[in-house]
Amino acid sequence: MKPTTLLISFGIVLSITGCNNTTSVKINKNLDGKLLLKQKCNSCHNINFPPKNFDNEMAPPMMSISFHFQDWFKANTDAEKLQNQISFVKEYVLNPSLDKAYCTKDMLKKYGLMPSQKGKVTKDEVEAIAHYVFTTFTPQNLAQKQKALQKLHSLPLGEQLSIKYKCISCHRKDKRLVGPSFNEIGEKYKNNIKHIKNSIKNGSKGIWKSSHGASMPPFKNISPKDLEIISKWIY
Repeated sequence: MKPTTLLISFGIVLSITGCNNTTSVKINKNLDGKLLLKQKCNSCHNINFPPKNFDNEMAPPMMSISFHFQDWFKANTDAEKLQNQISFVKEYVLNPSLDKAYCTKDMLKKYGLMPSQKGKVTKDEVEAIAHYVFTTFTPQNLAQKQKALQKLHSLPLGEQLSIKYKCISCHRKDKRLVGPSFNEIGEKYKNNIKHIKNSIKNGSKGIWKSSHGASMPPFKNISPKDLEIISKWIY
């Protein structure tokens, strides 16, 4: 989607008509709102949740859009609010106009008026995107993510990297999965950190009978710094 000002910039006051419509919005279940968000909106909007940075914004982050819509749209129930939000976005994305919203001159200057997306996205696709955004980018989900991030950041850096590189798909700290536990690896190679590094970097096979022939894939793209940190943590 192209730069959007009128609906999603800070300090905007919407003047919306037709928002009391309680007709159910039917979402095409064959459309993937998350995938469409990436395909159709990512070129201008920051779709990370929460946003990773705010540098050189072409349009407001999707999280900001969703959060502000929570305040702008009033309804008797959450379901009704969601219906009104989706209906409005579906109409606005295809037919944006100044009469539908008011914003400060600074915001208009910063982002510009969103051009119509007719021919670039269908109504069904807009519905799927809006439904995903308004049900995923919520304050409640943000709180859960922040709690999870706080827990992650409290772990040793080596353990954080083992999660980042998906080592935990096959290993756990004190439990065997496809491969041995990290504790077992550290105990077996407590005098040979070089072997641990080599196994991560280049992979291995046939070393652990408990793996029943499963091979350790090579992690060729791991940085030397991360390799050192993970290896020392296991060691």
